[in-house]
Amino acid sequence: QVQLVESGGGLVQAGGSLRLSCAASGQTFSSYLMGWFRQAPGKEREFVAAISRYGGNIYHADYVKGRFTISRDNAKAKATVYLQLNSLKPEDTAVYYCAAARTLVSSSRVVVSSAYDYWGQGTQVTVSS
Repeated sequence: QVQLVESGGGLVQAGGSLRLSCAASGQTFSSYLMGWFRQAPGKEREFVAAISRYGGNIYHADYVKGRFTISRDNAKAKATVYLQLNSLKPEDTAVYYCAAARTLVSSSRVVVSSAYDYWGQGTQVTVSS
């Protein structure tokens, strides 16, 4: 089992940047595919990005390509996945969640929230116009 704690959210003006972090504790961090999802008020949770166990495969939703970047640090002292948010837009306002999948997930399923076993509590990102 793994515990996930997100941080780094906040209020930023359009065009600004934030760096979200998700610290993991528990079982070996490198055993997990890690993903970021977001949920805006009144909308369903949607996929943002995912990164494979050792970072060899990275996936980004089309609407964030070129603006958001996922990365991870598997060092035992770190065990963190990051999401760099650049060129933020008001429509990026949402609660951002990180998630971990302990089983192998096909590339077609990394965008599906049900493929993930563990979730953090979320961090709010608000982008003002």
